[in-house]
Amino acid sequence: MENKTEYLFTSEVVSPGHPDKCADIIADSIVDKLIMEDSGSRVASEVFVAGKNVVIGGEVKSKCQLSDEDYEKIVKDTLAKIGYDGKSSFTKEQCLHPDDVKVQVLLNQQSPDISQGVDQTTGEIGAGDQGIMFGFASSETADLMPAAITYARMLAEKVYNYALNHKHKLGVDIKTQVTIDYGTKENFENCKPQKIHTIVVSAPSVEGMPIEEVRELIQGLIDDTGLPPRMYKKDETIIHINPTGRYVNHSSLHDSGLTGRKLIVDSFGGYSPIGGGAQSSKDYTKVDRSGLYAARWLAKNIVAAGLAKKAIVQISYAIGLARPTSVAVDTMGTGTKLTDEELSKFVMGEYALTPRWITEKFGLDKPSEETFLYADVAARGQVGQSDYPWERLDEVDKFKSLV
Repeated sequence: MENKTEYLFTSEVVSPGHPDKCADIIADSIVDKLIMEDSGSRVASEVFVAGKNVVIGGEVKSKCQLSDEDYEKIVKDTLAKIGYDGKSSFTKEQCLHPDDVKVQVLLNQQSPDISQGVDQTTGEIGAGDQGIMFGFASSETADLMPAAITYARMLAEKVYNYALNHKHKLGVDIKTQVTIDYGTKENFENCKPQKIHTIVVSAPSVEGMPIEEVRELIQGLIDDTGLPPRMYKKDETIIHINPTGRYVNHSSLHDSGLTGRKLIVDSFGGYSPIGGGAQSSKDYTKVDRSGLYAARWLAKNIVAAGLAKKAIVQISYAIGLARPTSVAVDTMGTGTKLTDEELSKFVMGEYALTPRWITEKFGLDKPSEETFLYADVAARGQVGQSDYPWERLDEVDKFKSLV
């Protein structure tokens, strides 16, 4: 009998229609609105979606004054854009309908104790909170992201876009999962994925659509996703499509949603440590958001410069203080030319990494249709999309020059 060696690693992704993602996207639609009206807005608008109810809580300080009716419009417009627009072939009992949505607003002013540390008289921006952030990059894919989450995202986007355009067949509350076979632990440690071992796709289908038809449809979407032929061989891959056999009821009517509950999905699919806080719902002074972007940018440029096959960058902050309290680079034993200590010292000395520096570097106070929208980032993942400003490879030459 053939003795096949396997070393497996799995990541999952949820579509914008998942209730947790709905909460994230609503929260960041509020962030977009406030910052585009007043770039100095300070906001942490947590969102809870349960049944037909959307609750918005947290703190806001902004010259942009929104009424409860304004918030309700943002919620309903966002849900419609996600796909809950009342135009699907699902009943009001099976899927959230915009006419039924009730919005409750429980927002307070940001504490002056925080404000005095964030908006400093020197013009500097202090960190909006203490905390730790981790950025990661891997040479496994062209965007320097790990393989499993990259392919799971590709599948989720493919099925979700089909659902948006074929509302008489599929709903938008979709999950995907990809297991990568590295063959050996050594291959895993050295960023050498061998093949896609297992794919799981769950997508709601309309009542009366036979499961055989659903599975044939989604199988076709999987095959048409553009997964690398070297990695995906249909006849060799284990594929589970709607494994329970029935998936009709979906949306927040059947599963509540909360901001910040998909941190692994939003970041690196479990390949890397993550920080203690979510990004969605927060303005750019909150280092849970800006610190992640900076750490990812640094890790990506280090790997792109050929200094490591993969890298973790940790940054930590203290509330009200601008400069990081620490920076650490860990190339996880894959460093090629410099030690982790040398890379850490260089990063700490070369890049200010204050909230103001990060904000200006990536234009975080200027979300727009032309640059980026925080709501779009919430929908697509906080990192790993090549059009995000914090995904630029603009420091590669500087890192190469260290050798």
